[in-house]
Amino acid sequence: MKLDKLVEEFALNVAAQTEAIFRGDAKTGNKHARKYGAAVDQLLAHGNGGRDALAVLLQHERMDVRVMAAAHLLRYRTAEAKAVLEEAAKGQGLVPFGAQQALKRWEEGTWALDPE
Repeated sequence: MKLDKLVEEFALNVAAQTEAIFRGDAKTGNKHARKYGAAVDQLLAHGNGGRDALAVLLQHERMDVRVMAAAHLLRYRTAEAKAVLEEAAKGQGLVPFGAQQALKRWEEGTWALDPE
């Protein structure tokens, strides 16, 4: 699958998972999490080219998509990813909480979404 299609798959399924969670539909949310997980695994398997492709989502219109992309790009695009997460973490709700947790794991040294 081409990198742009993988990026699109990632974004669509992050958004779909968020919407499923807000509806209280964990089963559907988990299905979408597996799909975006597979997409990001394939992107990361392409090395820095895949990471660069994913980085376009740091500018995505949806906060949940920006946050999930940033969480996966903390090692590779540290300054940009942290800026996205820090901005999102100022809010209230599920997505800001996720941003707060990603930053916390990064600071603790336990973050491992894309190890070297």
